[in-house]
Amino acid sequence: MRVRRPRNLVSDLPVVSLRIIEVFLEMMAAERGAAANTLESYRFDLTNFAAFMWRRSHGIDAAQTTQVQTYLRGISGAGLSPRTGARRLSTLRQFFGFLYAEGLRSDDPTTAVDAPRQGRSLPKYLSEAEVNDLLATAGGDVRKRNTPNDARRRALIEMLYATGLRVTELVGMPLAALSRDRRIVTVIGKGGKERMVPIGDPAAEALGTYLEVRDTFLTVSSQTVMNRWMFPSRSKKGHLTRMRFHQIIKEMAGSAGIDERRVSPHVLRHSFASHLLANGADLRAVQELLGHADIATTQIYTHVLDERLRSLVTNAHPLARRNREI
Repeated sequence: MRVRRPRNLVSDLPVVSLRIIEVFLEMMAAERGAAANTLESYRFDLTNFAAFMWRRSHGIDAAQTTQVQTYLRGISGAGLSPRTGARRLSTLRQFFGFLYAEGLRSDDPTTAVDAPRQGRSLPKYLSEAEVNDLLATAGGDVRKRNTPNDARRRALIEMLYATGLRVTELVGMPLAALSRDRRIVTVIGKGGKERMVPIGDPAAEALGTYLEVRDTFLTVSSQTVMNRWMFPSRSKKGHLTRMRFHQIIKEMAGSAGIDERRVSPHVLRHSFASHLLANGADLRAVQELLGHADIATTQIYTHVLDERLRSLVTNAHPLARRNREI
């Protein structure tokens, strides 16, 4: 079986299945504060599985363990990654756990299903030299008068690398999130959790330069609505979109001589965390800055500590010093 994104999927599904999915999504939004992007991911995963069940003349709520296992094998057979299979199983576990808790099912068909095995992938990040090249490109040509677009892109890159914010947190940042001294931003992250992130001198300077020309990006027709955002634009949401920021950062990577395929907003977030740890930052502090609920998530960055720890043992351990004296 080849699992693919169905066309006109929603219109083909039974009303009962669609209603149950919507009730689950409403719960995730109201009780767990799931973000819009997370809800859309859940919706796609569940409608995909509902289509799988409907082709077998069953509603999504009637799924059995063997059908869940068949569905996951189909994902693997279609060439999709184990990570995709694990994510969809996670969605199904939350969904059927909800049905069981609400008394809509007497069992959970996912409890006996093993997650697809995944190799632990290390986060992709840039070297400090590459980030410096990217920041230099974002600064514009010192020989020319820089434009408002130059000021905005420099502020975006400096802020992203200085804070490690998620791309949605950065482009959707309200103007009010910035403290008066421009040294701290207050971020509402996943699950509606609030955190305060400090800003270093280069990022604060770049942001100050951008704010002087920020009004350039406001349109007369929607100035009142767009005025609340740090990075306003003509998009429907009133602020710079993730897609446009992806384009901006790819353009800058090319100008800096870095392979565009290696650069994205999330890679800069990884670079922020990796460079902090490599230079002696505490793992707990990095967890707070990134907004991770579980430190286990932050621990994917500890690979950068290997060299520093080896150096520490080699140079600082008493036995190492004694061997050098001998």
